[in-house]
Amino acid sequence: MSTGLIIALIVIVAVAVVAAVLMSRARGPRHGAGLKRRFGPEYDRAVARHDGDTKAAERELAERVERHGDLRVRSLEPAEREGYEARWTAVQERFVDAPRDAVAEADRLIAELAAARGFPADGHYEDQLAALSVHHAHHVEGYRRVHRVAQAGAHDAGAGTEEMREALVGARALFEELVGPSRHEAGRHHTGAEAGRTSPAAGRGHHTPSLFHRHQTKES
Repeated sequence: MSTGLIIALIVIVAVAVVAAVLMSRARGPRHGAGLKRRFGPEYDRAVARHDGDTKAAERELAERVERHGDLRVRSLEPAEREGYEARWTAVQERFVDAPRDAVAEADRLIAELAAARGFPADGHYEDQLAALSVHHAHHVEGYRRVHRVAQAGAHDAGAGTEEMREALVGARALFEELVGPSRHEAGRHHTGAEAGRTSPAAGRGHHTPSLFHRHQTKES
């Protein structure tokens, strides 16, 4: 075997190893402490659902990472972002007079927004929730709760007003994460601001209005 061929084989093997390492990092941790760090409260919830069987819970979470860890989140155009924010504000305002309808709309809005960002769509709630848990583990419970309350209301087994309010408040955290810029976008906006190229949207920020909190104070 010639020296050139040996060198070529070494290079191929080295590239394959580097690619495998990068792919593994992109998919994130798959076992034990790594999964617990990544999923946070979702890890504890999975363990509880498996009656304390940590191994079974970790297998489930590792499967979620395998299926959805490489998902590429799509950026929102400024007009899209503003549209979703306006619709969420309308949901909050509607809650005062029609809380059940507002919760149902919040459930649909988050599903639509998640689909717009690239998460599973077409009514596949469980698959969408699993993907969201991989990328937004600390806030996905809010979506789960508002969906559960909305579904109960659709079958005339509705929750009380306070439970609906809490569900909507919990769902808002995930909404704000989804409607805001991704890490890549945030870095780009930060660099632009340092260079004196701050856009109107960056100056406005992406925090949704606090009308719902004002209504809460009025109700209490």
